[in-house]
Parts: sequence; structure tokens; C-alpha cells
Amino acid sequence: MKLSALSLGGGLLASGVAAFQTPFGRRTTSRLALSSASAPFFAGVDISENAGRDILAMEDWAMNCGVQRAEGFQLTTEDGLDYSVVTTTDLPAGSPVVFVPNQMILSSFAAAQEFGDNLQAGEQKLADAGLASQIPLFRLFIKILVEYENGDQSPYFPWLNSLPRRYNNGASMTYACFECLPPYAAWLALRERSNFVNFQKALQLVPLSKDTVSDRNVAKWAYNVAATRSIEMNGERLVCPMADMFNHGTDTEVEISLDEEGNCMVYATRDVPAGSPLRVSLGDPTNPSPLFATYGFLDESSPATFCKVMHLQKEMQELGYTFSNLLFYKDTGDISPEVWDVVLYNVLAQDPNLKEGFYQACISGDEDTKSSYHQQYFAYSLEALRKHVDGFLKELDSLSATARTKDVSTHPRVPLILDHNEFVKRTFLKVKANLDTMG
Repeated sequence: MKLSALSLGGGLLASGVAAFQTPFGRRTTSRLALSSASAPFFAGVDISENAGRDILAMEDWAMNCGVQRAEGFQLTTEDGLDYSVVTTTDLPAGSPVVFVPNQMILSSFAAAQEFGDNLQAGEQKLADAGLASQIPLFRLFIKILVEYENGDQSPYFPWLNSLPRRYNNGASMTYACFECLPPYAAWLALRERSNFVNFQKALQLVPLSKDTVSDRNVAKWAYNVAATRSIEMNGERLVCPMADMFNHGTDTEVEISLDEEGNCMVYATRDVPAGSPLRVSLGDPTNPSPLFATYGFLDESSPATFCKVMHLQKEMQELGYTFSNLLFYKDTGDISPEVWDVVLYNVLAQDPNLKEGFYQACISGDEDTKSSYHQQYFAYSLEALRKHVDGFLKELDSLSATARTKDVSTHPRVPLILDHNEFVKRTFLKVKANLDTMG
């Protein structure tokens, strides 16, 4: 399978380079130099949630800028709001799917070079808030705001005008949403919202126009674009227009990488028959809640969900486990061994000697000793886990009942929250059915 108008051995054809350089050759010094000024009027991107996405103009722009796509690559939508990528032809494993020239990629590294010391105060604000790891995302966030300010004078305008306007992730939720979510999902969503709030505070220290700095809706949109369209590579954040159109899949068909020159290359990871979706991995496929909080969608193909023992986080950490280890499985109701470990570790807290013995068995990987503990105290672990599952199901019903009291016209994310809660409920009911047959 070949990319149209592209020889992978020789890179972009001359015509592709010329087409790409034209719109980006106009790039000038950032508007960050206009400290405290109002942005001049340019025809801009309408970010209201009911605004349409101009995908066709973005596709024409991308092709003219040197983006290359495999024959059969197609963007498709059912509602004009959410888009996905499919292939209309067979794609053999290893075949190229998309090429994005390096000059076209927005990156945190390039933003740091472009804006220099103008970002220093804002970045220090984030570091002081314990968010130094978010600085690459912040740089990309500022880059998107600068291009937004430039309106239709920005070389990225067709891409910006093709992006979603409404997001359902944690940064876009209100406290009325959080009170309808179970504790783990609420915690993740609140953390995402907190990140945005800290970005907004840091933004006040960046010399963008007053109009931009003071507009919370613009800042939230730019944050969501940066957070949901970017990928992380080698500690940097990058957005590769056109390659950002791939949706998430538990089972993926393509993978995004950079070549030695920093061009974005997307390859098929397996044989993909015509008519199939083309998806990438946006995160841990075993647990949908982090994806729900960060990206604002529910991955119902996810095989499992965190078992929601938020009250046992200390025990999880002491045993070296993370949320992704403690799983309930959706289709079977199976329980990961780590769940039983954490529950028993908490049960044994009543006897420090027993607790220490079990801890040492877990840390040393002594499976025989661990098994002996589990067999001897299984009745206590079973009782504790049944109590947790039954209590959580009652809490989940209450949370969903609260969600149903919300007016969807003013709380448009409620249907997604209800879908999330139902996914978790179905999983927990499977687990409950299994637990009820034990002991």
C-alpha cells in the first residue's frame, strides 16, 4: 500500500513541500509581544458549542500543506459532530496510512522556542502548584491560543475551525456533574478540572491580549484541544493535524510515530480489511474511567473497570499496586488477584503481625505463602468484598437518580454520565453474581 503522492524512500515530493511551505511561510513573531493589548479583529473560529466543524476545508488545507493519506483513508461521521477514520480498502500490516510533515506539527518544544521567556512566569506558577509535569501541555495550550487570536490569518485556521466545540471531559464538567459520578470517576474528572483552573491562573501571567486572557470559554476550549488532540512523545506534547482524527480503540489498527526528521508517520499495526475503523490507543484500555475524565467519551469495549475501593488507596500504595491493577471484568465478573490482595491486607490490619507477614509475602513474590493467607482468611475477605460491592451498587443507584433530576438542556453531559454509571453497574452486578456463589 502506497501513500498517494509520496515516496517513502525519498520523502515528500517537491510539489508537496512547496504546497506545504506556502501557508506556513507567513509565520511571524507571536502576538505574545502585544502585552496587555486587545487583539486586532480577524475573522475567527466560532467556539460556541453549536458551531459546525468544517472538515472539508481542513482536508483540502492538509493536502495542500503536504499531508499524505493512504488510498482508502476516509473521515466519516453520523451526526456531523463526532468523526472517525475508516479504510475503504484493505490495509496490509506495516503499510503507511498517514504522513504529516514536521513543519506542520504543533509541539511544546517548538512553542517554548517561539515564545521564550514570555512563558516563564506562567510555567513557574504551574510548578509552584505541583504541576511541573504539565508544562509541555501548557506550552501547547498557549500556542493554540496564539493561533486562535490570529483568526483567519493563522496558517492553522482551517485546522482550528475543524475541531470539536463541545467537550464532555472533566475540564468541561460542572459540580452538578461531579455529584452524579462515583468517587473514582469524580476524582479523575475533578483532577482534570483542577488542571484547567491552574492553567487559567498561569495564563494571567502570559502577555496575550486582555480579551483572550479574560475569556474563560476560550481558555477552556484551548485547554481541551491541547489535552485531547495531543500525544506525548519523549516528554513533549505534539499535535499532528489529520493524525489527530483517529479515535481510541481497545483493539487498535494503527500506530503513530515520528521518523528521524520529526515527520509524523502512521502505520497499520495489523492487516485491516476494507470497511474497518482505524483506531489508536489513547490510554489504558483495561479501564475506561481515565479516558472518560480526560477525553470525555465512554469506551464500552473496555474489558474491565477499577473496582472502586477508593477507601483502600493507602493499602494499594503499600503493596505497590495502581488503579489499573485492581479490576472487575465486565463480561465475566472476574476479580483480579490484586483486588483480593488489597482487601485481605486491609482485613489483616487488625493483627499487625499477620499484616506484616502477608505484606512480606506480597513484596517478595512468595505466592505459596500468599495463597496460604488467602485460603485461611478467605471468609473475611469475601465478607468485606461483598459489603463493598453491595454498598457501591446502592451508591451508584443514588448517583444515577440524582443525574436524572438534571435538565439535559442545561447539563448536556448528563446522558454520558448515566451511560458511564450504567457501564459500571453492569460490571458490578456480574461481580456480585460471582461473589454470591462463593463461600
